[in-house]
Amino acid sequence: MNILVLHGPNLNMLGKRNKDQYGSFTLDDLYETISDQYQSIDFTYYQTNYEGELIDIIHQTIEEEDYDALIINPGALTHTSIALRDALEILNIPKVEVHLSDIENREPFRKINYIKDVVDRSFMGKKMESYFEAIEYLLSKLVV
Repeated sequence: MNILVLHGPNLNMLGKRNKDQYGSFTLDDLYETISDQYQSIDFTYYQTNYEGELIDIIHQTIEEEDYDALIINPGALTHTSIALRDALEILNIPKVEVHLSDIENREPFRKINYIKDVVDRSFMGKKMESYFEAIEYLLSKLVV
């Protein structure tokens, strides 16, 4: 099983960001913990601060059909990017949105979410545990 894990802007700064919202772990810590916890899954991790790169990767995923599922933490693009939303809408594999913090209970501008309607489910507010819940959800969808 192959799962693509995409991270948007500023997530490369985990460990330096507000620890109350995002935890004290780094993005590499997150990747290592996920891979250790789910050794039977092949994860491909990608982080970029550029919206167009995320869209290009999603387009490539659509064309190549290399992945069984997608986990995306779009970061701030959640609240601003209709283009990212439109790319995700085309992708026909199970896909989930993950956020470390609870974006629904933060600043008013974070309540705008262009992504939630084009993913199968959203997981948020539990820091690293949000990823585990997302993976378990995807596993339940992918089991035949």
